[in-house]
Amino acid sequence: MPPSPAETATLLVCCPDRPGLVAGLAQVLYGHGANILDSDQHTDPVAAKFFQRIRFELGELRTDRATLEGAIREVAERFAMDWRIAWPGRAKRMALFVSRYDHCLYDLLLRHRAGELACEIPLIVSNHAELEPVAKQFDIAFHVFPITRESKARQEELERDLLRERGIDLVVLARYMQVLSGEFVAGWPAQIINIHHSFLPAFIGGKPYHQAYARGVKLIGATAHYATSDLDEGPIIEQDVTRCSHRDSVSDLVRKGRDLEKTVLARAVRWHLDDRVLVYGNKTVVFD
Repeated sequence: MPPSPAETATLLVCCPDRPGLVAGLAQVLYGHGANILDSDQHTDPVAAKFFQRIRFELGELRTDRATLEGAIREVAERFAMDWRIAWPGRAKRMALFVSRYDHCLYDLLLRHRAGELACEIPLIVSNHAELEPVAKQFDIAFHVFPITRESKARQEELERDLLRERGIDLVVLARYMQVLSGEFVAGWPAQIINIHHSFLPAFIGGKPYHQAYARGVKLIGATAHYATSDLDEGPIIEQDVTRCSHRDSVSDLVRKGRDLEKTVLARAVRWHLDDRVLVYGNKTVVFD
């Protein structure tokens, strides 16, 4: 019988590439009684960077977690590693930010209800009140922060206070039609996932389907990426496309695009929750 998630932990590593990395981590885990269940690695030869994801079983651990972390830290210092461990026992807490579109919101909530997303969703934040009935349907707290040019800074401050108060680990912009400030993004680095209704870097900014229609493109897409202070230019997690033709109107492109938006965002969120994504520079490594 495979071990349950409650019995496993995940180690993610990024560092300059050099001999001995795989052996060093395997030895320290084995030496403390951690049973490696699976391991995946990638080397970027251009950047000379090494990446690894190790999932290991805790049932036979001969030391406590703090001691194991200390041993991993020693190896990390020797190899100049950036690393983190996702321990079992506490589900990540995810906040959903929305405006008036409901397709991504419904999709994520239904997937969560079906057990596809390993997290808690304690709250939904919006700059409009229209989607509050959806939150009530799923018994989730709904918070409205109306935003104008004059009130934006203060409202963002209140939103950040709420996220910190509720212990939020991940913010998902499920078609939230506001640009977050650099200060907001800096508070959750690589922890804010946005869905952009375009195959970036094409058609950044507003109304990408209208831009695509004007260009007569034959493919449209959707892109899930981590939000940064540069609009629509953060590290890309997932993308997908679908074909279109000269017969498609703007409304046809919007309809086709919404299906992509839901699936692309859901995949990116699930991979983040499963600790499969490593960010370096403005790129990501996403382990299978």
